[in-house]
Amino acid sequence: MATTLPVPITFELPDGWRSAPPDSVGAPGVSFVAVYSRSDAGFAANISITGEFRQDDASLSEFADASLQRMRAVAESVEVVDRREVGSTDAPGLTQMMRFSAVAAGTRRDLVQSQVYLSLLDTDDPRKRAVLQLTLTATASQHESVVQDFQDFVRSVRPETEGTTS
Repeated sequence: MATTLPVPITFELPDGWRSAPPDSVGAPGVSFVAVYSRSDAGFAANISITGEFRQDDASLSEFADASLQRMRAVAESVEVVDRREVGSTDAPGLTQMMRFSAVAAGTRRDLVQSQVYLSLLDTDDPRKRAVLQLTLTATASQHESVVQDFQDFVRSVRPETEGTTS
């Protein structure tokens, strides 16, 4: 069952992407999914958003490590090829890119996943924060052609305030 994000956000999907109900594309527990219009050998690149409220001091690196462990439980040959801290003290973020092999739609595929973790602090209580994970999953051969769309999407993500819509 699809979940609700801990904070409302707004964003823009690049041309060629369409939203899809998470449950209908096999992504239970995900708050939002967008699917790319051109598949690669039957696999459609996708963007997903998940998030949770946190009242602990877990680092974004710890979130990325947990994601890596979840991936290793369901995929083969999982390799982190890049991890970087981004953003600022007021708006910290972390990016991670993984390559792995997994069965998708009945076929073993070489896939790449680009992940962005964003920490949004509660302005009234900075001990409270929402952590969002924005993820692009694509075939290894299609990743380069869709990663710029994902970067544009990530740059468009903002907390929703009165008067904004997604």
